[in-house]
Parts: sequence; structure tokens; C-alpha cells
Amino acid sequence: MIQMADIREWRTHDVVDARGHRIGELESVYVDTSTDEPAMATVRIGLPTRHRLVFVPLDGATAGPGYVKVAHDKALVKQCPSIGSDDVLPAEAEEAVFRHYDLPYKPGANGERQLARR
Repeated sequence: MIQMADIREWRTHDVVDARGHRIGELESVYVDTSTDEPAMATVRIGLPTRHRLVFVPLDGATAGPGYVKVAHDKALVKQCPSIGSDDVLPAEAEEAVFRHYDLPYKPGANGERQLARR
């Protein structure tokens, strides 16, 4: 697992899939609120005039010179629910991101979000 301090250094660098295909640019990191460990990142994709942010899990991610390699295929990442480049993920849409990657969704005991932007 990439440590939080390390991944912050990779903002604006390329995000690539396991086969080395460029997905987009790392925009921000989201942590799991129960552990405060990096859980997902948003990746800026799209045309220069029409960007959107998609989420990708950081499980199995590795960092290299100028890129972060994620374990998920480019096509799967690009099909993930997205937000606008200036938006935040609505609480009610959070579960859909986890479901897209077949990951368990576990909000807090009082309904707190599972992800928090750092």
C-alpha cells in the first residue's frame, strides 16, 4: 500500500493501468474514514474542455517515476460513476463507486461516509 505522504507527491502525475495504458491525471486522494488510510483516488479524464473525475481504488497501487499504476483496467475505471472537476462526491453516490468495483461498502455506525478527501 502506498503511504499517504507518498501519494500526495504524485498529484497531477499520470495514472496508468496494470498494462501501462494511461487513464488520466491523479487529482486527489480519498481515505477510508475508519482507518485514515488511502483508499481511492480521483483521476481527471476527458477532453481538455470537458474534464470529469472518476474514482479508482488504490489497493495494489504502485508509484513509479511520474506515474501511479493502479490494479484496475482503464476501461473499468473510465466507466466508474464520475463527478465534475469542481464537484464533490455526494454521500448518496458513494456506495455506487464501491459497487462498480465489487468492493464492500461500510458506512460508519451513525451513517458517516466511508471516504474523505485529503
